[in-house]
Amino acid sequence: MDFHYLLDNITNPALLFFFLGLLAVSIKSDLKIPENSSKFISLYLLLAIGFKGGQELAHSIITNEIILSLIFGVAIALLIPVYCFFILRLKLSIENSGAIAAAYGSVSAVTFVTTISFLEIEKIPFGGHMVAVMALMEAPAIIIGVLLIAINTKDKKNKTSLKGVFQHALTNGSVVLIIGSLFVGYFTNDVQAAGIKPFTTDLFKGFLAVFLLDMGITSGQKLKVLLKEGWFTFAFSIIIPIVNGVLVAMISGFFMDEIGNRLLMSILASSASYIAVPAAMKLAAPKANPGLYVPMALAITFPFNITLGMPLYLYMILLF
Repeated sequence: MDFHYLLDNITNPALLFFFLGLLAVSIKSDLKIPENSSKFISLYLLLAIGFKGGQELAHSIITNEIILSLIFGVAIALLIPVYCFFILRLKLSIENSGAIAAAYGSVSAVTFVTTISFLEIEKIPFGGHMVAVMALMEAPAIIIGVLLIAINTKDKKNKTSLKGVFQHALTNGSVVLIIGSLFVGYFTNDVQAAGIKPFTTDLFKGFLAVFLLDMGITSGQKLKVLLKEGWFTFAFSIIIPIVNGVLVAMISGFFMDEIGNRLLMSILASSASYIAVPAAMKLAAPKANPGLYVPMALAITFPFNITLGMPLYLYMILLF
């Protein structure tokens, strides 16, 4: 492995702020980011990355690679929850298995954004259409997770309306913002886009650093809860992302040329949702334990992907 990618990644200021958040929790500091500020920053990151993706897409020619990328993204978002569900059923309940499977089939927008920051540091190009791939991958996994719960549950009275879940998944705030911003960026001309560049581009890395500081604090607080659950969920939170990320890193080479696009596809496959899925599962699977699937995605998988995962998947891409 080329260790300079690993070194560049762990010395990224945004990532170092994530570790600062973890440290603050470990020494019992009262450091915290106000909740409203955290929500604003997360909305800003989605808006900025969607807008920039739309701008990139506007200057791109729709190719077979772009179409295949969109299809492949949706396909893995439908497939990953299925096999994850049956692995999880070896130890966990139907509801928890379905919720965790949905989380690992869906995507983490913050992991995606952090990977883009990594690619920019390494000056590795990527396509704006990958934002569209991310947006399309969020909802299918949620639907599959709910379907798996509904098919396997014996309690017919507690089965959730799939129509309601489908509508909730598509109208989720993060989905609406990322898709909406993508279209806004696509239809905005270059002169007008340059007028808001200080907001959409220049401030981006600073806001990402503050947001990752908040994620570090939150991860540190939730890690203790997950460790009480035993080895199975902890191992799943690391092994499954590695399997998904490495396989997609290799397979993507058959229809994707850009290294940056392949890394983004790998990180989408390996990431886990800790925002959209918990919101959907409150409605669809109230018996599922958020104290289990949220820490798995946020406190284990997210830190792994943004520290060791990205260099690992990049190494596999360069190898194959």
